[in-house]
Amino acid sequence: MDKSIKLERYREANKTALKGQIVFAGSSLMEQFPVEKLLRERGVDVTVYNRGIGGYVTREMLENLDVCVTDLMPRRVFINIGTNDLSDAGISFGELMGRYDQIVTTIEQRVPGVEIYMMAYYPINYDAAADFMKPGLLIRTNEKINAANTLVEQLAAKHGQRYIDVNRALKDDQGRLRAEYTIEGMHIREEGYRAIMDDLIPYVTEA
Repeated sequence: MDKSIKLERYREANKTALKGQIVFAGSSLMEQFPVEKLLRERGVDVTVYNRGIGGYVTREMLENLDVCVTDLMPRRVFINIGTNDLSDAGISFGELMGRYDQIVTTIEQRVPGVEIYMMAYYPINYDAAADFMKPGLLIRTNEKINAANTLVEQLAAKHGQRYIDVNRALKDDQGRLRAEYTIEGMHIREEGYRAIMDDLIPYVTEA
């Protein structure tokens, strides 16, 4: 589905959504995260809105923060944005983190007192990747992801917000995304998302 169509669907849904709840925002790795379903499976009674949009880069999220986050006036936001920037060899860490910084600053300005959880980027698995994915994963390597995660952690500290890493259950003994959890080397099967819930739920439910 076209990004603009998804955005308009979210814009309409936001009109009747509850304020002061929990929002998950980012790109496809967030959009495809069935977080509401998995929380219900665990008996966790919270209201969560997933506003991820596949293909989004930091620039697009920054341009549409109202729909993706701030119109909902959430008390807590989980963000995973920037992996598509990491897939573009023409985008530097400085550019990526500069826009991520703007995203966090804008949310803080528009939603006073909001708690922001900046999620570690998920690993990839080049060896388990489909052929069409491999060129991109030569750019978006686990080494690059790990370096970017260090910068996200520093950015979170700068803002007094939270950096969280729930990747433990996703990784094999070489630090790659487990082959059984990946669709094509990068995106994650529902079983993979289910595997990280033990680590994620405490952040969702903490007082």
